[in-house]
Amino acid sequence: MKILALHSSADLYGSSRIFLQTMEVYLGQNMEVHVILPHAGPLERKLLESGAKVHIQNLGILRRKYFNPTGLVNRLKRTVLAYRFLNQLHQTHQFGLVYSNTLAVTVGAFWAKRNQVPHIWHIHEIIPGPKILLRFLANLLDQSTAQPIAVSQAVTDHWQKQLRKSQIQIIHNGISYEAFLKAKPILRKELKLDENTLLIGMIGRINPGKGQLFFLQLAEKLLSSNQNLHFVLVGDPYPGYESILEELNKEIRAKKLEAKISYLGFRSDIPEVMTSFDIFVLPSILPDSFPTVILEAMACGKPTVATLSGGAKEMVKQGETGFLIPIGNVNSGVEWLEKLIQNPELRNKMGYAARNRVLQEFSLEAYKEKIENHLWLQLRKN
Repeated sequence: MKILALHSSADLYGSSRIFLQTMEVYLGQNMEVHVILPHAGPLERKLLESGAKVHIQNLGILRRKYFNPTGLVNRLKRTVLAYRFLNQLHQTHQFGLVYSNTLAVTVGAFWAKRNQVPHIWHIHEIIPGPKILLRFLANLLDQSTAQPIAVSQAVTDHWQKQLRKSQIQIIHNGISYEAFLKAKPILRKELKLDENTLLIGMIGRINPGKGQLFFLQLAEKLLSSNQNLHFVLVGDPYPGYESILEELNKEIRAKKLEAKISYLGFRSDIPEVMTSFDIFVLPSILPDSFPTVILEAMACGKPTVATLSGGAKEMVKQGETGFLIPIGNVNSGVEWLEKLIQNPELRNKMGYAARNRVLQEFSLEAYKEKIENHLWLQLRKN
């Protein structure tokens, strides 16, 4: 059987890595997998190495910057062109299943419904609004996808109440932890820091919801009472969102924190970067569905301080593997971070518990088994 798979990006951040693993499961079932990405990028090479066939086509991906009259017209035009591209591919390959990764990709659902092809939609997002967008996506889910996949209970709770027909199945992300278990720290040498300096890091795509500015607020307050700290930001913005990075750098300069905060941009050596941290922070200020980067921190044996947002509540055990803080609450964040900063034994204890938890509860093997079972269930139903 031939499967058509669509994804919203070509990077190697969380949802893209989960997409790659899902495609590897499908390929392992002797499926011929055709992937459409909206542009070239590092994910393309990984997919080709796995045996997938990759096509590049603008898919009319939904982003917040398009939520205006001009932007919506642009997305409609791009979606129509993408729909025609899918028609052309189908004439040659006759796909038996369509898989769409993230709700930002809508053309696959439209096309599958119109052509009566089974559709799997993998939901990674918690979208707070606007209501018209929620209703649009919920209707499309109901019409195109009998059993969508959600990456967390938080995502399911958000979307299931919007749906009339579709029944969501939760499949928690699981990744390969081998590289993280074996990684050696590199940042102290790279940044010329001594062993007494505590490294506190954040990794994630630069966007308003991830909370990089909140991270700076935490850093500023912590540094006011402890200069033996260094903060690291890793990640780059989506194309077209470079102004957010400019604002971030401007804020670092305004706070005169250039010597204490290092922005490293996109890194391909995340295991080595992550294991260099003493504490990992993910201060998302918008609901974060199931941030894979927390799994990576846990695999490296790092305590995590994250906001009470989305899937983090299902990953971090409060007081056991890290701490959960209210969104935007600087004082609470500083309180828990200071507890970890001042207590190396607690950091080690939580890091050990975090590593055990991730290996037991969020294994790649469990993820692959559930994805495989879900695939065959959808095919049998149709």
